[in-house]
Amino acid sequence: MQHSPPPSRRRRAAFAAAVAVLLGAVGLAPAAHAADQGTGFGTWAPLSSTGWHGSMRVGDVHTYCIHPGLPVATGDTTDHGESSDVEGLTPQQLVSINHLVGAYGQTDDPVQAASVGWAVKAIVDRDTTLHSWGYTGDDLRGAIDHIMRRASPEHNVAVQDLALTYLAEAEAMAVPRVGGTLTLTTQADDPTRGTVTADVDPTASGTLRLENAVFADTGAAERSGVVGGIAYAISAPVPASTDGHPYTVRAKGTFSVETAAIRSYSTPGQQESAGPARPTTFELTAEDATTRPVRFVPHISTSAHLQNGRFVDEVTVSSDGPWPRHEDGSFVVITATADVFATSSFPAESDEIPEGLDPVGHLELRTDPDTGGGVYRVQSDALPGPGVYTAVWRIDRSAQDAETMPHLAPGFVFVERFASTSQTAQLAVPPPVRVVPTPAASTPPPATPSPTAAAPAALAATGMSAATIGGTGGLAAVVLAMGAAAYWIARRRGTPRT
Repeated sequence: MQHSPPPSRRRRAAFAAAVAVLLGAVGLAPAAHAADQGTGFGTWAPLSSTGWHGSMRVGDVHTYCIHPGLPVATGDTTDHGESSDVEGLTPQQLVSINHLVGAYGQTDDPVQAASVGWAVKAIVDRDTTLHSWGYTGDDLRGAIDHIMRRASPEHNVAVQDLALTYLAEAEAMAVPRVGGTLTLTTQADDPTRGTVTADVDPTASGTLRLENAVFADTGAAERSGVVGGIAYAISAPVPASTDGHPYTVRAKGTFSVETAAIRSYSTPGQQESAGPARPTTFELTAEDATTRPVRFVPHISTSAHLQNGRFVDEVTVSSDGPWPRHEDGSFVVITATADVFATSSFPAESDEIPEGLDPVGHLELRTDPDTGGGVYRVQSDALPGPGVYTAVWRIDRSAQDAETMPHLAPGFVFVERFASTSQTAQLAVPPPVRVVPTPAASTPPPATPSPTAAAPAALAATGMSAATIGGTGGLAAVVLAMGAAAYWIARRRGTPRT
């Protein structure tokens, strides 16, 4: 049994036909082509007892009736392009229809095509869909059964089940939000770490591209399949091109959502139908709210000596990579300290300071904000005395200025080896000073009589003068004088008396 379309549908069809005629009269109408039988079940004719339940093909697009009860669009059909303003359809209906004809309707499976057709008609006008073919009940499954038991009884139940599944899925869809925001974060204690998050509609998906960063899990700067609400971890190492100034991470995303529109087709005096509209695409961008400080690794090399009883150190402070700068261009200041230790002999070099060894001096330096790294001369207070002295320099993140700490990795500490050759010097014991004492005043010793004065007569007996004896040497003169005196005494004793 055939049914004429309801009066309201006839008026809409007449309106669509009139619009097409007017457009054609001014030469603005799109080209029209006859619709072909698509995929489905029933009778391919404008009116029939069973109708046509499936798709109509316009070119290579499967389209579906959006006005149940109107004749099947077998005539010349005009493609009006994508539109979000279709008479009588709300954004909710449009997005639901577009989802079904796009996700499931482009098919050569007649069960699937028929199920899409029933679901689309129910979304547009449920009451007309139920009762156009003589069904008097109020159940979509019953209305489908009323027709499909005649059009294709072997597929009747399958079409019922799938049509109801499609309808529930489509009606549960919300009109997607177009647009959104991207947010970049920086980890508080590590500027090389952070996240990027897209705030977009739950149904949106897209691709993110990063500048000066990569995704932490893949090492790539681009990621597809990005959805809203997930914080993707990123790694933002110092760019190779930086001169030490802070740097900025940027993100750009291209997303798409189901669009609340259809590709609209009309056939004068017959159906209007819907093909799939392309997803709505939009772009989002973001960049760091504050720049990221350059992270670096400072270290120290030294050359020490002793001078005027002090430990003097030539300290070279340098870095791996560029020396970081602040926004104003000045260099980040590094504070380094050293303890000076004393031992009685040259200690062995080691990674650790020996236990029980206490410092006897202290050194400290701060790098110049105008130059950054370089050579700095530092000296201690006066050392306590002779011994072997060695200094151990240290750079500790926790001891830096607040504005310096972000430039160093968490827990960063640089420590010199103990007793390295360049850091050890000996202060020797001074040699003893030879002191010559000044003699004290004393009484001259008593004069000793000269041998020549003791025996003048003896000297006379020798026939030698004192001057002659003195000329032969003092000791010889004395011996000679004593011998002469003894000879003279012996002669006198030996001469008899008369």
